[in-house]
Order: sequence, then C-alpha cells, then structure tokens
Amino acid sequence: MGTPTQVAPVQAAPSQLAPAQRKFDTAQLIAAMLKAREHVSDLIFSPGRAPQIEISGQLVELRFKNLERLTPQDTQWLAEDLMDKNEHAIGKLERDGSADLSYGVAGVGRFRVNIFRQRGSIAIVMRVIPDSIPGFEDLHLPPQLKEIVQMKNGIVLVTGPTGSGKSSTLAAIIDTMNAEKAYHILTIEDPIEFLHKHKKATIHQRELHSDTPTFALALRGALRQAPKVILVGEMRDRETIEIALEAAETGHLVMSTLHTIDAAKTIERIIGAFPLADQAAIRNRFSKAFRCIVSQRLLPRKDGKGRIAAIEILKSTMRTRDYVEKGEAEGKSLLDAMRDGDTEGMQHFDGEIEKLIRAGVVDFETGLLYSSNAGNLRLELADFTESRGSRSSSAAPAGNVEMEIER
Repeated sequence: MGTPTQVAPVQAAPSQLAPAQRKFDTAQLIAAMLKAREHVSDLIFSPGRAPQIEISGQLVELRFKNLERLTPQDTQWLAEDLMDKNEHAIGKLERDGSADLSYGVAGVGRFRVNIFRQRGSIAIVMRVIPDSIPGFEDLHLPPQLKEIVQMKNGIVLVTGPTGSGKSSTLAAIIDTMNAEKAYHILTIEDPIEFLHKHKKATIHQRELHSDTPTFALALRGALRQAPKVILVGEMRDRETIEIALEAAETGHLVMSTLHTIDAAKTIERIIGAFPLADQAAIRNRFSKAFRCIVSQRLLPRKDGKGRIAAIEILKSTMRTRDYVEKGEAEGKSLLDAMRDGDTEGMQHFDGEIEKLIRAGVVDFETGLLYSSNAGNLRLELADFTESRGSRSSSAAPAGNVEMEIER
C-alpha cells in the first residue's frame, strides 16, 4: 500500500484497565480493513494474529497501530460488541460453541458473521455482503440461467462449497424476478444477506431465530402465505427437503442451496437424507419436481484480479429425469447427459474449465486442480499450445501491511 497515512491511532480503553482488556471502535476497525484492499471477501480475527482480510482465497495480515497482535481479550470484546443484545447468538455461543448472525455498519457494508470458540478463546470470521445486489452480468452468469425467472413451479438448487457465490447467484435471480414479475416472493434465510426492496414484486424476508425458529417451520408456514416463489437459505435436514418437495408439487417455485460439489452429489445428498425404504419414492418425486441444479466453483484468475466462476448446469429433461428416478448406470450418468445437452442449455465443470484455460482466463495447472477429472481434462487439452507461464498471481503480497485506523 506504500507509505501508511499518518492518522490517529486506535482509541485504547481508559488507563485503569489492563492493556489486555483494551477496547476499540468495532465499526472503525471494520471500515479500515475494507479500505485496505479491493475485493475483500472475508475479515478474520484470531488471537495471536493481527486482523486479517481474505482476497481471492489468500489471507493478508493488517498490522494496525496498537493492534499488531490480537489477544484473547480483544476477540472476546469484539464478539460481545458484534452480538450486542442478540440473546439467541449469545446463548448459541455459550451452548454450542459457535453462533451465526448478521451485522451492518452504516455507510460501510453488511456482513454474515460466525463467532466460534477454539483452544479456549474466541475467533471471528465475517463474510462481506456486497452493498448492491449483483446482476447476471456482474457475476458473469450463463444467460440460460435467466430461464429460471420464467419458471412457474418446481425446485431450483444452487450448490457448491462455502464461499463459492451461491447466495450471490440466487440474489441476482431474485432481483431479476423482482424487477420483472408482479409476484409475492418469500425468503427464509440464516441470516438475511442481501436486502431486497419491493419493485414490481412484493418481497418478504424472514430471518431464522429472529422471525422463525426453524427453516422447516417457516417453510410450512409459507404454504399458507400465498407466495409464488419461496427461497430457502439452505436444505439442512430431511424435514425441510420434504416440505420443499411438497411446496414444489403444489405449484410453488422453490429455490435453495446445498453444500455439494456437483449435480450428481446433490441428488445423492437429497435422496440419502431419507430412510432406505423411502428412497425410491423420493427419487420419483424429486425427478418430477426438480427444474435445474446449478453448481459453482470459484477459480483464481490468471491475471490475479480476483476469481471467476465455473458453473455446471443440469436441467430437467426426459433423459435427466429418467436418470434421477432410476439411478445412474454405466453410460447413463448425469455427467453424460450434461456433456450431450449443450443445445438444451446444459454444461459441465470440466468443459467450462477447458474454455477458461483456452481463453487464458485461468492458468492450466489451476484449472486441473479445480476440475472434476484432471486426467480427462488434460487429454482434452492435449492440443493446447499456449505457454503455461506463471501460475495465477493471486497469492497474497509479500510482507505485512502496516497501517492505522482512520477516524
């Protein structure tokens, strides 16, 4: 960042307190961390380290004056300040050792916060939620995903590991619906991330614990609240999956997320949530109810400027419904269907990663690392003659950043 700006240091606690019990302005610290770099995805506070930011999957330590190394008392103070009077979060941290909540700083941004105990102390991770709702173009989403906006019923799932952009993709779809459809849209989230304003549609957003105790209870209630579209933050348990199926079968469009790596694993997770005796019936119901499964992976860009999404799309066709209902077999896999289904708007991970490598957006070795089948992808790229050159330069800058919190 060059020479740090000379500004006032962190305001310490009154002198009668021991140094280990110092207090500081949480909002001021967060604002300074976001200003330190562009494209910050997470803020991390861990005892024994300076405050850290994550950029393109790499951690960068920020050595603020008077906060060169956080103490357990510092992270405890920060956690208490973030939770404030949130009795649910306080109780959850005490009982379960971790708590989720949302947090906002006026004029700075909103965050999804996880506070957890580790080695007898508190650590905190804050996921940055963008100020504005991203559009399809902002996220470089495939245009065929706009078809979801026109769907009338069924289940749409967006899957991928934590931090792969699932919430952003769903937010873009909901925002487009909001602008184009005079619908009643209901979301059930933990916590609420993107704040949607009423446009052509009317949107109600319910947050777990503050507005409803469980996803399943809120989803069951939604069936009596006359929404056209229901967004469920996550398919966490069998009861939620079962009610979502019921909602889809009764004419609602249900959208949700799962922490699964691809379309095939998503279906395995859905079916596997039920007892063996019920799985054939669930396969039959899900094969008829699902409309689209979108899976995402974020890959570091070759130029070091952030990450780009590789997206797999499985659509409901006669062939894919048959594979879901009867199970996959040799030569009859969902991957085969996606490879052959480009004219129907389907695509698979390795095919998309191959395109990114050939276009010079992603480094060759990085693409192989994120692929589903590195051996097959290497063979597909056998004719690829572009120099592999340097790997993606998304690594964190050398050394630590010395700066002070602005007032």
